[in-house]
Amino acid sequence: MANFLAVAEARNGELRKVAHEAVTAAKALAGGGDVHAIVFGAPGIAAKAAALGECGASKVFVVEHDAFAMHNPEAASATIAAQVKAGGYRGVILSASAHGKDLAPRVAAKLGVGMAADVTAARMDGDAIVASHPVNTGKVVSTITLSANPAVVSVRPGAFTPAPTGGSATVEALASAADPAASRVKTTGLTQGNTAKLDLGEAPIIVTGGRGLKAAENFKLVEDLADAFGNAAVGATRAVTDDGWRPHSDQIGQTGRLVSPDLYIAVGVSGAIQHLAGMRTSKTIVAINKDKEAPIFKVADYGIVGDAFEVVPKLTEAVKAARANR
Repeated sequence: MANFLAVAEARNGELRKVAHEAVTAAKALAGGGDVHAIVFGAPGIAAKAAALGECGASKVFVVEHDAFAMHNPEAASATIAAQVKAGGYRGVILSASAHGKDLAPRVAAKLGVGMAADVTAARMDGDAIVASHPVNTGKVVSTITLSANPAVVSVRPGAFTPAPTGGSATVEALASAADPAASRVKTTGLTQGNTAKLDLGEAPIIVTGGRGLKAAENFKLVEDLADAFGNAAVGATRAVTDDGWRPHSDQIGQTGRLVSPDLYIAVGVSGAIQHLAGMRTSKTIVAINKDKEAPIFKVADYGIVGDAFEVVPKLTEAVKAARANR
């Protein structure tokens, strides 16, 4: 048994879905060991911290300061590294979100160890951590063995489904190891897309449109289908964002967002390697394309060969009817 520390990400005073995923991944690795979490935020975040007990954290360290209202990588990484050393943890688990991608290498450098990034599966083999990491645009899954102690691991958003354990966590205040107000790196603002819609990293269902939709105004087909589910986000391919049909924040792929939702529906998406790298770890993939030779069908669990302009409206009505009859 080994003890692990999970870094729980918060935004705008609320815990993010990836916070629960990091705790879930840590719990899976710990076996019967203890899982502690650490969360940074402005004063008041402590009121949200106990919820991490539901996914297996037995203790949550809360670091509150006005300067943690937004991302503060210098002070946060110093505090995480100090807590890892003080607690004697076997490893620290972070999310491979934009936030975590900045923090993880900083923490690894301060601890003097290597790290495994964007991990989609992990297990213990004796005292070593064996992690899976997609490489070569997702066509190959690399197996990484981390024997160094402590280990630093970042997990892909959506790869670990939060599993309620019915547990509870104690909340303990922790002082920052560095003055957050004196950090050289200061986050001065946060630009978000349409906050009325689900974030791609938080959504259990993603409906993505490609160039097969022919024009920006036809993305309403994708939006209507996402609205029918009620808990879906809208994504886009690089070709679509390059053409200005959708904002870059909607792009899924190697140079966009890496996602692993429960259900991924690709509408008019050919399946270029760059795009597949960002979504092929989705739990279930459905492809709708009139070209039966489209590469997307090679990774899809279910495929519909047909005109999206005919198929998607019927699928949208079917989803609405299914939800109405629940």
